[in-house]
Amino acid sequence: MIRGLLSCWLILLALAAVAQDYTRQNIDMDLLVQELFAEQEDENVAYEDLYETLFQYYQRPIDLNHTSSEELASLYLLSRAQIVAYYKHLQDNGPLLSIYELQAIPGFDRLTITRLLPFVRVQDAGLQADTRPLWQRVIGEDNNALILRFERTLQQRRGYTPADTSRSSSSRYLGSPNKLYLRYRISHTRDYSFGFTAEKDAGEQFTWSPSTRRYGFDYYTMHLQFYNKGRFKAIALGDYQLQIGQGLLLSSGYSVGKGSETITTISRPNLGIRPYNSVLEYAFMRGAAVTYTLGRTDVTAFYSNKLVDANLQTQLDTLTATQQFFTGIQTTGFHRTPTELANKDQVREQVYGSSAQYQSSDKTFSAGITALATHYSTAVRKAGAPYQRFEFGGTDNLNFGANYSYTWQNVYLFGETAISKSGGLGSVHGLIANLSNKAELSMLYRNYARDFHTFYGSAFGESTRNINERGFYTGIKLKPIPKWELTAYYDRFSFPWLRYQVDAPSHGDEYLVRLYFKPDRQSSLYAQMRYESKGRNLSGNTTALDYVAQAARRNYLLYFETSPTKAVNLKSRVQFSTYAQEAPQQTGYLIAQDVNFTFSKIRLSTRYALFDTDSYDTRQYVYERDVLYAFSVPAFSGKGTRFYMLAQFRPLPDLDIWVKYGLTHYRNQDSIGSGLETIEGPRRSDVKVQVRYKF
Repeated sequence: MIRGLLSCWLILLALAAVAQDYTRQNIDMDLLVQELFAEQEDENVAYEDLYETLFQYYQRPIDLNHTSSEELASLYLLSRAQIVAYYKHLQDNGPLLSIYELQAIPGFDRLTITRLLPFVRVQDAGLQADTRPLWQRVIGEDNNALILRFERTLQQRRGYTPADTSRSSSSRYLGSPNKLYLRYRISHTRDYSFGFTAEKDAGEQFTWSPSTRRYGFDYYTMHLQFYNKGRFKAIALGDYQLQIGQGLLLSSGYSVGKGSETITTISRPNLGIRPYNSVLEYAFMRGAAVTYTLGRTDVTAFYSNKLVDANLQTQLDTLTATQQFFTGIQTTGFHRTPTELANKDQVREQVYGSSAQYQSSDKTFSAGITALATHYSTAVRKAGAPYQRFEFGGTDNLNFGANYSYTWQNVYLFGETAISKSGGLGSVHGLIANLSNKAELSMLYRNYARDFHTFYGSAFGESTRNINERGFYTGIKLKPIPKWELTAYYDRFSFPWLRYQVDAPSHGDEYLVRLYFKPDRQSSLYAQMRYESKGRNLSGNTTALDYVAQAARRNYLLYFETSPTKAVNLKSRVQFSTYAQEAPQQTGYLIAQDVNFTFSKIRLSTRYALFDTDSYDTRQYVYERDVLYAFSVPAFSGKGTRFYMLAQFRPLPDLDIWVKYGLTHYRNQDSIGSGLETIEGPRRSDVKVQVRYKF
């Protein structure tokens, strides 16, 4: 009775206080992306996968009364202390009756709730779960859409010109310059998901050739996944990913690198089996996986069997015997030239294993173990360069690992340690602490041995792989006064052995400082400075001996956004960078102005930018709006201008159309790109058209 009166009082209070306005608003995904991601392209981050997952949560919000702590953590909006406080509130008071009850949970301030609302909901009291048969639920599902996409560069690139028959090494693309994309997905949160994606990259043939394993599109992926069927928490068939522990052995790519969000992004959510629907043609498993619940322990078993791209080579072992090998998996996914096509699906990869994850009833403690094996049909043999001395070789690899997490009051501890068949160890351990309502702290230590081998892992680190690295990261977030926020991190790392283009053990450090100010709901402003120093071979060295020197890069960013009216949004940015390595300092800058319009059935986004850089080392990365489920962070170098226009309109209630046109004009350049991608002339223009029909 008391709880019911309290809930009614909170609801009436919230409705009366217009300033609170805790209703589900349209999310500015662009700003959220900029807050989570670093202002540069990071090979560790599967941007499209993360963007798509967040958008799926937006389309189908999480039911707060039927969710898990790891699912909430995957939003990267709540700290672990806030998540524990939320479940403590449920334990003491029962399921939420209204979204407005979030105001009564310790640590849930107005900014947190406002950012959280687009992704969560509370099921109406008394509404029963849908118990109809699966086929009836599928027929009536509104999250059911087909997407078609077309892309093309309007200027002709060298790869599409007639081959030069006078040169024996002349090569050209086999297919057209059109890039095609087809996607269908139907899903319901915590119930089922089915989807398939097909893609043909520019230069690839659209052909039917079973002998070369080409069936129309060059690449296909398909998944079928069920959730919460009795004791079966998840059942996956087809293509899937696994996110277990801190991602040291199994990481689905759903993670964020070092960016301006310095607290929630350093730990990985333990999401288990996830459907795969992306166009990255290597970062997934193909087969079956299942998670079965035994009390408070989830047991996962998985098997994957797929073909991967590789350049097979032959070596004469004896006078009469030969042996095939390959130096590494090719991950570009391109099959445009005869050579690329010949490398397609040359090696069979099998991965199998299991994991057991335990979680306490109060959600404060979890622990798990994981074991997996990887087998290749052909042996891996590196080229023999000094930096490759400790790389994986052979056909088989084994991994064993253990992970944990524990929340004590306002401190969250987490970590994972694993070993590979070579004996190399990998470890990552960290903590996140809410020091007060105005201060948060994060710390993380990692140590990945030079002979630690993991093929599907992507834990926190500086390198693209978890090998040959040690480091210590410290992040902080301060809210000294209302409307102001200061975030910063410092990361110190070292590489005990040689690396590619680094012919000696090396070290480096990196830090970022960002001051954010939001005077009202219509405007925001932030200034950011990022510094990185890392050892690399001295470029342009004319001596016989290569040596490693520190290369220092500084990036400065000033960003302002305002919405003077409901229909108009303005975004301005100025960014500047410097680069130096025992040579005169190089500089680069970019100035961009966005003007966006939103009407009832039309959304128009435009940008005009100027850039000027001394070299590629001072290139400028900048996020661009794109069509749904596409993510764009292009890099600009040289001197020139960039313009793009993206229009989204809805001619019919169930039909959405996107059209994007982009033009980059370079000054003082006679050509753009290199090799088969070369464009003669100073201009490159691209067009992209996408159609989505919701059934």
